[in-house]
Amino acid sequence: MRIISYNVNGIRAAMTKGFLEWLTQANPDIICLQEIKANIDQVAVNMIEDAGYPYHYWFSAQKKGYSGVAIFSKHKPLNVVYGTGIDYMDAEGRNLRLDFETFSVMSLYLPSGTNIDRLGHKFQYMDDFYDYINRLKQEIPNLIICGDYNICHQAIDIHDPVRNAKVSGFLPEERAWLDKFINNGFVDSFRHFNKDPHHYSWWSYRANARNNNKGWRIDYCLATEPMRERLTRAVILPEARHSDHCPILIEFE
Repeated sequence: MRIISYNVNGIRAAMTKGFLEWLTQANPDIICLQEIKANIDQVAVNMIEDAGYPYHYWFSAQKKGYSGVAIFSKHKPLNVVYGTGIDYMDAEGRNLRLDFETFSVMSLYLPSGTNIDRLGHKFQYMDDFYDYINRLKQEIPNLIICGDYNICHQAIDIHDPVRNAKVSGFLPEERAWLDKFINNGFVDSFRHFNKDPHHYSWWSYRANARNNNKGWRIDYCLATEPMRERLTRAVILPEARHSDHCPILIEFE
C-alpha cells in the first residue's frame, strides 16, 4: 500500500502545473492533500477520476480559497469522517479521515503560526488535536496521520536551526509538542528509514531557497506504533514541483 501526502498550495494552480500527469506516474493507492484552497465544484473532478481515483473526498474551509484538505483513493473506504467534531477546527477544513479494513488514514493541515495573531490559535489547535487523537487511537489502533504539521521536529529537519530558533515552525514550544505527540505512540516514518540531514519538504519562495536546498521538513506521515512492523519504505519526493512543498511517501504491508 502506497500513500502520498502533498500540500499542493492550491489544487487548481497545481493542476495547471502538471499535477495530474505527475500523479498518474507516481501512482499511489491514496493521496492526501492539504491546502487545496477550493471547493469540489471549482475543480474538474472528472480529470481526477480519469487519472485513476474514482473515490475522492473533499473537506473545504468555510472561507473561500483558504485551507482545506482532500483525499483521493483507488480503493473505496469503509467509512469517511469529515473533521474532528471540534467546531473551530472544522470551520477551516483541516482534518479528513478514511477508514479501511486494516488501517485508517487522515489528511491533516495543522495551522501556521507565522502570523502573530494566529500563534495562539495554533497552540490551542495543537492541544485539542493531541487530546482528540489520544482518544481516537483507542478506537483505531492502526492510524496514519499524513500532512503538513507546520513544525520542524529537530535541528536536523531545518537548514538553519540557530537563526530560526525564534521563528514559528521551529519554536521550542512547538517542537516540544511534536516530540510529545510522536512519543505518545507514533512512528515518524521518514526518520524510521532515514537518519541523514538535508531532507526537506518545504522551501520559501524567497532567495532561491529551493535550488539551494535551504528548506524545512514540516510534512510527515506519522504511523501508530502497531503499524511499525508493517512499514516498508518512506521517502521525500523533492523532484515534484507543483507547490512550495513537495510530496512525501509512505509504503506499508
